[in-house]
Amino acid sequence: MRKMIFSLLICLSVELSPALAVEYFLATEGNDEWTGQLSAANEDRSDGPFATWERAQRAVRDELARSKSEGGPITVQVRAGTYEIRETIVLDLVATQQRPVLIRNYPNELVRITGGRRLSHFQRVTDPDVREKLTPSARDQVLQVDLKSQGLSDYGVVKTGGAKLYFDDQPMTLARWPNDDFTRIREITDESPHESHGRKGSRVGKFHYETDRPDRWVGEKDIWLHGYWFWDWADSYEKVESVDPQENLITLAKPDHNYGFLKGQRYYALNVLAELDTPGEWRLDREKGRLYFWPPAPLESSAAYLSTLKTAVHFQSAEWVTLQGILVDMTRSTAVRVTGGSHNSIVGCTLRNLGANAISIQGGDHHTVLGCDLYQLDAGGISLVGGDRLSLTPAGHLAENNHIHHYGQRKRTYTPAVGVGGVGNRVRHNLFHDGPHNAVQLGGNEHLVEYNHFHHVCLETDDVGAFYMGRDWTARGNQIRYNYFHHLGHEGKGVGVMAIYLDDWASGATIFGNLCVQAGRAVLIGGGRDNRVENNVFIDCEPAVHIDSRGLGWAKNYFNGETTTLTDRLEAMNYRQPPFSDRYPKLLTLYDDEPAIAKGNQILRNISVGGRWLDLHNGLTDKVVTLQKNLVDVDPHFVDSRHGKYALRSDSPALQLGFQPLPIDKMGLYQDENRASPVEK
Repeated sequence: MRKMIFSLLICLSVELSPALAVEYFLATEGNDEWTGQLSAANEDRSDGPFATWERAQRAVRDELARSKSEGGPITVQVRAGTYEIRETIVLDLVATQQRPVLIRNYPNELVRITGGRRLSHFQRVTDPDVREKLTPSARDQVLQVDLKSQGLSDYGVVKTGGAKLYFDDQPMTLARWPNDDFTRIREITDESPHESHGRKGSRVGKFHYETDRPDRWVGEKDIWLHGYWFWDWADSYEKVESVDPQENLITLAKPDHNYGFLKGQRYYALNVLAELDTPGEWRLDREKGRLYFWPPAPLESSAAYLSTLKTAVHFQSAEWVTLQGILVDMTRSTAVRVTGGSHNSIVGCTLRNLGANAISIQGGDHHTVLGCDLYQLDAGGISLVGGDRLSLTPAGHLAENNHIHHYGQRKRTYTPAVGVGGVGNRVRHNLFHDGPHNAVQLGGNEHLVEYNHFHHVCLETDDVGAFYMGRDWTARGNQIRYNYFHHLGHEGKGVGVMAIYLDDWASGATIFGNLCVQAGRAVLIGGGRDNRVENNVFIDCEPAVHIDSRGLGWAKNYFNGETTTLTDRLEAMNYRQPPFSDRYPKLLTLYDDEPAIAKGNQILRNISVGGRWLDLHNGLTDKVVTLQKNLVDVDPHFVDSRHGKYALRSDSPALQLGFQPLPIDKMGLYQDENRASPVEK
């Protein structure tokens, strides 16, 4: 496994003489006029580390220009310290496998790249109008700082993230109500009525609130509401235009939420001065450039930072470059971007406190994210997109041995821990937990999702899967195998939570060797075809497997010409010609063979204990769905199920059916020298 990680070529300098390797050093107290070297005799200070990332990269570029084929790896050792950068570090180095580039922390030293700016000169609030708005308990606790005087004038907007405050390396809470929960829409107006799937709502952003609490907000500007306005799988931020205390009516600014608004749906308010009533809350007055903050501890005990920079590091068409052992935090947007290029790696890094995604890989080939810790993320973790679908050419991107948790903190839905697109990418041995919506979201072909550990995800949403893909006949050849799903999210009022969700005609997937414990609907096949569910273990799931032909029911609009999403995506892949016609021949006859019926699905040699085994809907029977050699509600002889040991004893009746024992011990993280932190057992 490790020999696949190209960055290790840099670390090990295999078969290269140490004398041929080149090292440079970078330090906060360095000087760009120095050589970038460390010397025992350094009296004239001509030797010494560089001061800037730009200067270190120029030295590497000059060294590569001298020779890319001869010599050893080129390493930039970064000494301990906080590098408060004002511009994105653009890595555009083009190295080679014979002479790769490694940028890493000096051994056992903490290197931090931050996109935040440290704030100073906090003062007591003296403005009588502001003090009047604050609750009595907050008036002598809340401090203010003039951001414009510190050169900060770009604050962004709440809807897309904007500036965010951190204190003691923790994200602070934008002043909100309710503090830890949601409130509900009491009633909608009768303007522009809207109905979907039996739900009667309104297209217009006006609604009556439940209590008189919003009466206190009158006169404030830049108030935002975050809510699940119609569906519990679609959240958005909407700006308040006005509050009418006489009618208990909130009017939202245009444009309205695209799904509309529904009585009883949940929301909470943000950036409300009158609700700055708890330590750790803050509010930003964008017009005056003034920030109000109730620090949870004395300011002298820690530092307050405001995120300012969008992206910290950009691998731009780089090749054979590795970033290792670096902590990156407090960016407003994606912290580390990789666009184009080849064989770049992000190894053993920590990415936290970010205003959007942690790492985005777009295009190129054979990029790797290995052994990183990613947490406290306002959006998703890692995006792996690459490969050409028309030619089915794989990209070979890899996300392995990463610990991703507490993600989706601002944008709650469809911001997964790992998002995958294109062709031929891999997601392996990762640990995912504490996310409001899905953990792995996939599109495209022939990806591999294996040996991952999922728990306590889908915590706040409904109609959601820990693993999710859907609405594309052509996204075939994907494998979901040897993953452990357990204790997934809240029980929604609607569809609920799934471990593996093949939504809306997702087809041609292999689901093999997964362990699902208390995982809601463990596998849901929503109208799709040619899926193989084999050799899985389902414990206390409701049900273990669900299959429907939704195209015969509520989703018939996809087959009567009203909605053309499926046919549009089919035609876009040129499926009648190689390689699609060779790889996926069943697409050629799909629309001649009752496409609305979920044909070709196979459910083979699975174990189901407790809960419910199988739901077949829309007239499906075992004549359409292949059901063979499944062990249902028969003691499979686990080693010790009461203590979570689900390996099979040698006398298990499942083995007689051809069931293959699961590699449970290999699921999740593994200990490795390239991990950002040790693996807890």
